[in-house]
Amino acid sequence: MVDTAHLNLGEFMLSTHFVEMSEDEFLKEALGIVEKAQSHGLYLRILGSLGAYIRSLNNGCADVFKSLERFGDGMPLFTDLDLAAYGKQKGEINKFLRELDFKPDPLVNGLFGHKRLIYYHPQNKYHIDVFLNKLEFSHDVEFGEKPGSGRLELDYPTISPTDIVLEKLQIHEINHKDLIDLISLFIVHDVHVQFGKNVVDGEYITKILSNEWGFWYDATTNLGKVRSLLEGLTKDGKLTATQSQTALQRIDKLLNMIMNSPKTKEWEKRAKIGTKKPWYREVEEVVR
Repeated sequence: MVDTAHLNLGEFMLSTHFVEMSEDEFLKEALGIVEKAQSHGLYLRILGSLGAYIRSLNNGCADVFKSLERFGDGMPLFTDLDLAAYGKQKGEINKFLRELDFKPDPLVNGLFGHKRLIYYHPQNKYHIDVFLNKLEFSHDVEFGEKPGSGRLELDYPTISPTDIVLEKLQIHEINHKDLIDLISLFIVHDVHVQFGKNVVDGEYITKILSNEWGFWYDATTNLGKVRSLLEGLTKDGKLTATQSQTALQRIDKLLNMIMNSPKTKEWEKRAKIGTKKPWYREVEEVVR
């Protein structure tokens, strides 16, 4: 019997399992799922590493993304398909994926289905991780609860580049693959003061971080780590000077906006405590 009083989602995850398809096949299948969902009035948007890859494809920099080797030389790029969705469409999404012969994880979906759903490919070539309304890891990244009032309508087939950046910046113990995803995003997406297609909305990010000191602390720390990795990759010849300079300028632009923006009283109050108390949510690494 499962001790639900001390249940942790990470306990139900398997060790890292790479997608058992070529990158092109996986991309085609993922896009097909999102497109078919859209035709059914369902808002499914790709996030995570595949989302970052698609953003680089749209801007002609897929080769750069591949050359940076997220998991190391010769390793696959992807571990699963991450999707964002609205909780109000949960029942329809479940029906939709089951009709595509994806197998739901009854234990995880039964216990955590109010915020997250997991489905397995018919031939177990990968799994789908559906996040409802928000990402809830070290810090929260909100998408909204229903069509017409959320952020999933801002872009297609992925969540917006702004939200992908927030998805990565919220990670307390960020690793190499997530830093690579951020680098690829900043190479191909400029930082603007307001929302626009194919840009990072610096104003929105600044608004979020200016109210949450913990998120601000991890995000600014992670941007510093991105800068450091960029310099190393450039020295190793994996990025051109132009690519590196472009990304650095955009990172610095975002950092300046974040650092110079007025902070809320709640932010200032929490800043006084600083790192004396935990400022992030403890989460276990899952298959990503």
